[in-house]
Amino acid sequence: MPGRYTVLFLCTGNSARSIMAEAILNGKGRPLFTAYSAGSHPSGTVRPEALRQVGLARLPTEGLRSKSWEEFAKPGTPKMNFVFTVCDNLAQEMCPVWPGQPMTAHWGIPDPALAKGTPEQIERAFRHAYLLLEGRISLFRSLPLSSLDRLAIQEEINRIGRS
Repeated sequence: MPGRYTVLFLCTGNSARSIMAEAILNGKGRPLFTAYSAGSHPSGTVRPEALRQVGLARLPTEGLRSKSWEEFAKPGTPKMNFVFTVCDNLAQEMCPVWPGQPMTAHWGIPDPALAKGTPEQIERAFRHAYLLLEGRISLFRSLPLSSLDRLAIQEEINRIGRS
C-alpha cells in the first residue's frame, strides 16, 4: 500500500453522513489520508445540522458541498484507495456501487436527515450519526495499513463496518 491514501465516502444524498465522514477524516487523518464525499443522487445542499456537528468538533467546514459521485469518475480526478458506503440498508436505502479496484466496505449509518420530531430529537440523530462515523474512522485510522496486505486490510475495514 502507498504511504498516502485517498478515501471516498458515498451515500445517496451527500447531505449529512458522507459529508461528516469527509470532514472527520480530513480533520483527523492528514497527512496520511485525503477524504472526499459524494452521492448517487446528491441533494445539492449540506444539512446545517451536519455542519453544526462538524463545527462542534472544531473541524473545518470550508469546501464541504453536496456533489455527485460522477465528479470522481472523470479523468484526472484522484484515484481512490478506499470507498466506503455509509447508507442504511435497514431503511431499504440503495447504496451506490463504485467501479474500479479500490478497497470497499459498507459502513451502514442511519440517515439523520430522515429524523423527525423536536429540534432536540433531530439534533440527537445527527449527533448519533456523527459519533458512529467518528468511531469507525478512528478505528480505520489506527490500522497499520503500510504493514498489512490487501486481503487483511479488506477484512479489517469490513469488520469496522460491523462494529
